[in-house]
Order: sequence, then structure tokens, then C-alpha cells
Amino acid sequence: MKRFKAGIAALGVLAFSLQFGAAVPAIAAPEDAEPAAPPVGKPALWKVADEDTTVYLFGTIHALPEGARWSEGPIEAALSGADELVTEIPMDAAKDPAAQQMVMGKAMLTDGTTLRDRLGEKDRASYEAALGTLGMPVATFDRFEPWFAGMNMAMIPLIKEGYSMESGVELAVDELAADDAIRTGLETLDQQIDMFDSLPEQSQVSFLMASADNIDQIAPLMKRMTSAWLEGDPDRLAELMNLGLDDESLANALLYNRNAKWAGWVDDRMDRPGTVFIAVGAGHLAGERSVQDFLGERGFTVTRVQ
Repeated sequence: MKRFKAGIAALGVLAFSLQFGAAVPAIAAPEDAEPAAPPVGKPALWKVADEDTTVYLFGTIHALPEGARWSEGPIEAALSGADELVTEIPMDAAKDPAAQQMVMGKAMLTDGTTLRDRLGEKDRASYEAALGTLGMPVATFDRFEPWFAGMNMAMIPLIKEGYSMESGVELAVDELAADDAIRTGLETLDQQIDMFDSLPEQSQVSFLMASADNIDQIAPLMKRMTSAWLEGDPDRLAELMNLGLDDESLANALLYNRNAKWAGWVDDRMDRPGTVFIAVGAGHLAGERSVQDFLGERGFTVTRVQ
């Protein structure tokens, strides 16, 4: 189960998971599925402020059920009043066809082996069984590196449950921000892809098998994560998302090193006046060694707004 949480945590901090699922066939929710009532919530919002600068920190969920309501009140007010919207990567980064080619190029295996060739006997059996559970051929991801296959495998059960980037938080945040707000990213798409592509192969396999070994549990766990996010409960969200990151390479690459770097970005930004709204994966603002923790080490007071 710890390895499973590691895989879900990785999804929670990755903004482009659904946008680059090019290897996955089209999937629709069952036609006879009963529509659920749209959830309503008040996710957590923090801020750092001095006499002329305010930086809001907001954790996002990259895929939400259709119709979820969460922005009313302080979040909408903070967004509409911000001079600058900052996301993990620029919101238009994934729309460039050249960017998609770059992702697919780095995701492909080029040494003549297949993904299944790289798995031990036990992992290969579990992986093939998971693909069967999803109704997909066992060779679906043979041409791809483990990190890319892992991202896609973890998203497929969520797509079947009706989750999508179109109903996720990042696009809504972009729409709610003022039209004249500057839009920037803390990272580039290349950096996010390289973050996965440069992981040791065993860490990539651990990420992949986190999905394969627990394919039936992905959607139920995401529902619990979504509930914790909507309720504004970062402690429970951290328990669900981050505490299973027991692969040190994966944890440092996906969370802790980035959290420290982003705290440095906020520190530098506080030297200039204005109002900034930062929206990043909720896992970065929950648990130990969060962005807030690193800001505290730099002498800042982080205040919970909602």
C-alpha cells in the first residue's frame, strides 16, 4: 500500500497527466452510470504578506468530478484581485504540438527493449493482470518508459469514473483570474518531463507498479483525496498523498526539492510589490517539508485564509 500511495502522490503533483495520455484509447464512463450530485467545498488557501506584497498559496487537484463547486468566497476574491497568476507550468505550455512531440519523444524506449522486458516476473504478471482489468492489451505501453506508463495507468480508472482535466482546478483558476493578470509558471514543461525521465529506473518501476498492484483502489483513494481537499483538510490530504512516498529519489524529485525551490521563488517575489496567486498541486502544501514549512524556515509567517 505504501508503494500505491507513492504513485497517487506523484499524480497529485503532476499537472499534465491527462493531457499527454496519447497512448491510451478513448475511454468513456458507463452510459448507465448514475450521475452524482456535484460536490461543494472550501479547499484550503494560505497567504504570505507584508506592507506591499501578498502571495496566496492554493493547492489544486488536477482532476475533479464534473460540476464540483469550490471557488466561491476568498478564493475567487483572491484570484480576481491578483496581478499575477503562477501555476506549476504555464497554462498554455501543453497546447503546443511541439511540446507534445517532445513528451512522446522522451517517453519512448529507444534501445530495442519493451517495457515488459524491464519488469521482473512477479511485477510483469501483476502489470499484465492490471491491463486486463482495464480491458487493454498487454502490449499497450510496450514502447514506453515506466514513468509514462505509470501516469497513464493511474489515470485510466479515474477517466472511467468521470474525472477529467476539463473539470480540474487549473483551468478554472485560469478562467477566474483577471484577464490582464500576468500568467507565468514556476517550471517549464521540459523540466517536469525531465523530472520523471531522469529518475532511476527502479524508481520509475516503483511508480508504475504502484498503479498496477492496486488498480482497483485508485478511484476510491482519489475520492477520499478529493473529499479531503474539498473539506480544506491538508493533514488528511497529506496522509493520503505524501506519507507513502518512501522511495527517496521519487519523494525528493517530485516534492521536497521543488517545495524548497518554490519557497525561494516566493522569498524573491516578496521583494516586489503586488498580489500573486500561486496554484500548485495540493501535495506541495500538505504535510512535512511543504512549501509553507520552507517559507517558515526563511522567516515568513504563513497565514491560513480559508
